[in-house]
Amino acid sequence: RWCSDGFEIGCDNGERVRVAFALDCCDREAMSYVATTGGIGGQEVRNLMVAAVEHRFGQVNRLPQTIEWLTDNGSAYIATETRRFAREIGLEPRTTPIESPQSNGMAEAFVRTIKRDYVRVSPRPDAETVLRQLPAWLAHYNEVHPHKALGYRSPHEFIEAQSTP
Repeated sequence: RWCSDGFEIGCDNGERVRVAFALDCCDREAMSYVATTGGIGGQEVRNLMVAAVEHRFGQVNRLPQTIEWLTDNGSAYIATETRRFAREIGLEPRTTPIESPQSNGMAEAFVRTIKRDYVRVSPRPDAETVLRQLPAWLAHYNEVHPHKALGYRSPHEFIEAQSTP
């Protein structure tokens, strides 16, 4: 199962950066993200899906096996075109119950971690600065940040341990 959600980062000058991400629910890796100062619409979510699939499987037309894609009921996620596209590439769209963000707890935990451990302690004078820092935050999260559920390993350490006999 993969999950996805979005969040907003406020900047000191009043600008806002909106981020959507795809997370693997098994190893907690943030596989892909999109970020913009505009809104996150269906096209951005479809781009996010493609980036996640390519990150895990390379350039393929369809996943080798169906993977659940868990999201909230945001308009970008439930758009007919987005759901159709997800199925075409091998993702099975699933949505949480209305007004039940805890149902996508892994995504919510990821948002809390990014905001607490990266956004809150970093300078955010403007959107350009945040957009420049975002790749390093996610790389650190994937490569270094320990997770209790992964035996206090980072997602990449966990993945490496799983692939080593």
